[in-house]
Amino acid sequence: MIYTLTLETALLIVGCVLILSHGFAMLQPAPVQSWLKAFPRSPFWGATLLVAAAAWFWWLAVTMDLHEFSTWRPLLKIGTPIAAYLTWRYVPEFLAVRSLGMLVLLGAEALLEAAWMRPEASRLWLVSLVYVWLTAALFWVGMPYTLRDQIGWATADPRRWKALTLGGAAYGVLLLSLGLTLRR
Repeated sequence: MIYTLTLETALLIVGCVLILSHGFAMLQPAPVQSWLKAFPRSPFWGATLLVAAAAWFWWLAVTMDLHEFSTWRPLLKIGTPIAAYLTWRYVPEFLAVRSLGMLVLLGAEALLEAAWMRPEASRLWLVSLVYVWLTAALFWVGMPYTLRDQIGWATADPRRWKALTLGGAAYGVLLLSLGLTLRR
């Protein structure tokens, strides 16, 4: 176990994030849609999220037990910042999307670990959402234009936007209620 996140805490955190983000997107559709459309090619967000992903991976490489790959630790400690710099320097196209995908992949492990070997059926609501995010993140890293297309699809119709934001907030309410009612 790398992280100390419990299932209850994971449900509460993800539920609150979904409620706040989707609620804000529902109440302020124009600024959120404008920001989302600019996000995939944003140099600021690309660099910021890349630094966050590289720092998280570097922390994992330094602190976790690598078992038979422990001899690689010095290479990972040196290579991670170098790889992050080279990525920032030579892969600027859709860097924000790729970096977001990396962060989702890193964060998914913490959420899945929180649900690991828990008998409650409520964990499946979180695990299902995380696997949807993982699938999307793999596409975002490998084919980053897909997020741009997904944003374009979601923002094309006001009714679709409202349905997506309402659905995301409702899922957040579900996760939050599961986190609050889960037996401790």
